[in-house]
Amino acid sequence: MAGIEARTGGQLLADALVANGATHVFAVPGESYLDLLDGLYAQRNRVELVTCRFEAGAVHMAEAHGKLTGRPGVAVVTRGPGACHAAIGVHVAFQDSTPLVLLVGQIPMNETDRETFQEVDYRRFFGPIAKWVTQIDEAARIPELMAHAFDVATSGRPGPVVVALSEEMQKHLVEAVDIGPAPVLPPHPAPDALPRLMAMLEKAEKPLAILGGSRWTEQGRADIAKFLTANDIPVAVGFRRQGLFDGTSAHFAGDLGVGADAGLVAKAKEADLILAIGTRIGEPVSQGYTLFDMAGSKPIIHVYPDQAEIGRVYRPALGIVSDLNAFAAGAAALPPVAAPRWAGWRASVRAAREAQAKAPSYEGPLNLAVALQELEKVLPADTIFTTDAGNFATWPTRFMHVGAKQDFLGPTNGAMGYGIPAAIGAAITHPDRTVLCFVGDGGALMTGQEIATAFHHGAAPIVMVFNNGMYGTIRMYQERTYPGRVSGTALTNPDFRLFIESFGGHGEIVETTEEMVPAFQRAKASGKPAIIEVRMNPEQVTNRATIAQLRAQATK
Repeated sequence: MAGIEARTGGQLLADALVANGATHVFAVPGESYLDLLDGLYAQRNRVELVTCRFEAGAVHMAEAHGKLTGRPGVAVVTRGPGACHAAIGVHVAFQDSTPLVLLVGQIPMNETDRETFQEVDYRRFFGPIAKWVTQIDEAARIPELMAHAFDVATSGRPGPVVVALSEEMQKHLVEAVDIGPAPVLPPHPAPDALPRLMAMLEKAEKPLAILGGSRWTEQGRADIAKFLTANDIPVAVGFRRQGLFDGTSAHFAGDLGVGADAGLVAKAKEADLILAIGTRIGEPVSQGYTLFDMAGSKPIIHVYPDQAEIGRVYRPALGIVSDLNAFAAGAAALPPVAAPRWAGWRASVRAAREAQAKAPSYEGPLNLAVALQELEKVLPADTIFTTDAGNFATWPTRFMHVGAKQDFLGPTNGAMGYGIPAAIGAAITHPDRTVLCFVGDGGALMTGQEIATAFHHGAAPIVMVFNNGMYGTIRMYQERTYPGRVSGTALTNPDFRLFIESFGGHGEIVETTEEMVPAFQRAKASGKPAIIEVRMNPEQVTNRATIAQLRAQATK
């Protein structure tokens, strides 16, 4: 092409990332993509290359970046074992509906189907857990396929795209024009969608909204809050979607997910109209598909950006295909219901949430419920929370409240090992905000080595490790099913304070209620990556039951 400078495939790949708006790349280096690394060196002033220690950690960081920005997080890993390690992060992005682009170095093309060193067929491997999987064998097609990868990751129901990169293709010199995103307008509600919604709402006696989904903008969150509060509708959030609605609002009903309050579950069953906005109404939200009748006896208004998800499990009374922020803008502009009849209903739903959040008395010097509620009072208004998976996570979910300007990132697929790398990705994405990670002792040692990445890149998350010396969730189920027969769930842990101090970070140990807030304040003031090890009472295996109580219930 006249006037077009020839570039290597590696350079074209790096330039394609820039053209499609990538600002960060989270990677574990490999010889299968040396040319891409060289291309990123040329773009080092426009794209920050974050060097990670484990591929799952790198993809979790990229996924957290995608959650926070609404743009595809980008991760790069090497072939074979690197790609296999990365798969858990792809699954998180898939079930969490997070835009993600994973680039995987690939074997030389002429060795295909020989089971050569580290060979994997990525279309078959990632096919069930990615929106699209492709392989680039011709450098000239890089701009086309990379632009499409970013489009697919963000369109409809967002999710992960995997792009394999043939090794020798990255070395080829070709002339090609960069391609960026197309100016595609998001889908808006059909002309009669909002009037029909309001007509159904006006007939309701006990409406309940459930918020979920991804790629909500700050304005979209504000708009949907305006619509729901103007109509005095109680609002629950889906599993690990606490950042979508102000938890301090009188309209907040709690979260419908794993460990949901029985009072909220009962209210959801009692409701006579469900506004499911952005949620797929998946297994955690629907309490194992028991919350509603799949045939649609309870009217559900389901708003979702992908028509294929509407009616997939629950037949709605009205399905609205729309970008969530576009729907929120349209709904916020509507006049509210003239005389809603459900003020008492809304108050009763809120009362159930307030009753759940009241801190009980717990045996021992640490009342974790009270400690977390005292901590909440001193947290910055724009704190970013990340959480791992496990029983520990129900403590902050039950007793803390995520504010309107705060963000909450958690794996809806229940992946342990997510919390720490997600916190590092969040701190790199927003270095001016406080990032607080909640993680159990089990998850902390799955990806805790990524703390090294925080030091390497100047990020300073605060990690709160809830240490009870066991895989607590599994122990809970074990005691319910096989009381007293403890098998495979006990753990031996390091001193987590010394662990972080060995990197040069700040460590704290909390063993009493009163120690929590001062420990956090010292950690924050240090300006360093920090760990606060919370030494819990192992007997208090959940925030609702002790091991002795579970055993007694199981033997009745």
